Amino acid sequence: MSAQVAAAPGPAAPERAAGAPSAAAASSRPALWDRTAVRLAAGALLPALILIAWQLATATGLVPAYRLPGPLAVVQAGIELIERGELAVHIAISVQRVLLGFAAGSLVGLAVAAIVGLSRAGEALLNPTLAALRAVPSLAWVPLLILWLQIGEESKITLIAIGAFFPVFTTVAAALRHIDPHLVEAGRCFGRRGWSLLRTVQLPAVIPSVVSGLRLALAQAWLFLVAAELIASSMGLGFILNDSQQTGRVDRILLAIVLLALLGSLTNALLGLAEKKLLKRWA
Repeated sequence: MSAQVAAAPGPAAPERAAGAPSAAAASSRPALWDRTAVRLAAGALLPALILIAWQLATATGLVPAYRLPGPLAVVQAGIELIERGELAVHIAISVQRVLLGFAAGSLVGLAVAAIVGLSRAGEALLNPTLAALRAVPSLAWVPLLILWLQIGEESKITLIAIGAFFPVFTTVAAALRHIDPHLVEAGRCFGRRGWSLLRTVQLPAVIPSVVSGLRLALAQAWLFLVAAELIASSMGLGFILNDSQQTGRVDRILLAIVLLALLGSLTNALLGLAEKKLLKRWA
């Protein structure tokens, strides 16, 4: 009897073993909100609701058309600009300005962040002035840039670069100040000094902060674009906003806003792909 009782649990053991892989497989599946399809659907939900509410508000006459044209009117405004061959040029000019200003501002921001974040003297000399300049609104730079650089691409790209500079500088400088000193000492033991130490040890240690600063800088570059294109510009999405305000074309104003939102999301997504590669390599 005791032998039978002892042998009874035997058949259950293979069942547990057989069930183990399925449990492991279940635990390895991504959670509901981590699935790509679910995240895309969730991200599209709010814009879809806004679009429906927008259409209902205009179709029912709740909001006059001269104040809020319907979505179809905005699409028609875009088609008109496409047929005239203007929309692609406006978009290309704005994207070019943002990318150039973002690249210039980010590079200078990284360089200054390295000086401030790694040097006590650099922090004491530069940080108070940069903290004060960071509080200056974007439009306050416009008259000075026009005076110095005239009305041209240089003034617009410089303003965008100023906007991109501060997020990178602030984020990276703060991260460099808090690098593990043991990590730095280990790099020095292997003969790393100066630029070599920064390139091989210190910057890889703060890659997540660098990427965060770049994403903030890119968003800031798009914000500064509109201010930059108010500098007597004749092309770009900011020009469409300004010109449409003067002519009362609310449909084109909304078109420019939608395009700015889409382009900002697209460039942010591209930077997100670069972020994954950087984190995979360095983090």
